[in-house]
Amino acid sequence: MGQIVGAALVSHHPGLMQCEEFRVLQGAGADSDLIPGYARVRERIEAVRPDVVMIFDSHWFTTGYHLIDGGARYSGMYTSDEMPWYLHGVPYDYRGHPELALAIDGVARERGVRARAVQHPDLARHYPTINVIKQMRLDAWPIVTVSSCQNCETQHFLQSGEVIGEAIRRSDLRVVMLASGALSHKFNGIDWKPNHPRIFHESNVSRPENIESDKRAIEAFREGRHDRILADWDTDYRKRPWEAHGAHYLQMVGALGGAECRSAGTVLSDYENARGTGNVHIWFDTI
Repeated sequence: MGQIVGAALVSHHPGLMQCEEFRVLQGAGADSDLIPGYARVRERIEAVRPDVVMIFDSHWFTTGYHLIDGGARYSGMYTSDEMPWYLHGVPYDYRGHPELALAIDGVARERGVRARAVQHPDLARHYPTINVIKQMRLDAWPIVTVSSCQNCETQHFLQSGEVIGEAIRRSDLRVVMLASGALSHKFNGIDWKPNHPRIFHESNVSRPENIESDKRAIEAFREGRHDRILADWDTDYRKRPWEAHGAHYLQMVGALGGAECRSAGTVLSDYENARGTGNVHIWFDTI
């Protein structure tokens, strides 16, 4: 019987891919704590000995279906169309796990959930996948990426997660899940002037009420109270809004049991700003 042996909410923001000298300059002499935080997350991943790492990619927007990347291998050179002036020329080469992707497809069809595996070797990459693979050297494991279907409501993301969790249980695999994305995701305007000289500082998050909401979510994560998050989802967190309507988190927690999940979170980085968005790394023990 397969197991989800660990899960994490991780930041992928592109500023983390800039050279250290520039990050320190922008940080008023201090680097982003999300950088050493990646090493802390990787230690947790290594400790649970996964067979596969699954990444919920909050930039892989699909329409009409939740998609699961079922390719056998991906390699190439990544250039962001969003920020090509510094996020370019990033090599990637990693294995997929077609069997798991097809197993998820099978459970979805059985349950009437609109999730499908795709196996196109030239399928575009997105930096929520590429950045975390590079920063945490995740190419040591097969990777399966899951999309964020943009015309879904909260229950649809949870259903997608339920299908993924069931497919994993039916397998013989040990799987770590990474929800790659931010909490509140309201950008500051193009002419924005930082409130704090350390660019990553939390006071540079776009709105005070978003900081308060993000910190309330982080505290609920610490306590393993995912039911509290989900109960307040449509009245609070989706209104911020979270990145990708929270698809990355909702699918992950759906696989972990939804509102019944009591996996407590360990915060592995500072809570930081990225052009107004709220970012943090949080690990969830699941076994």
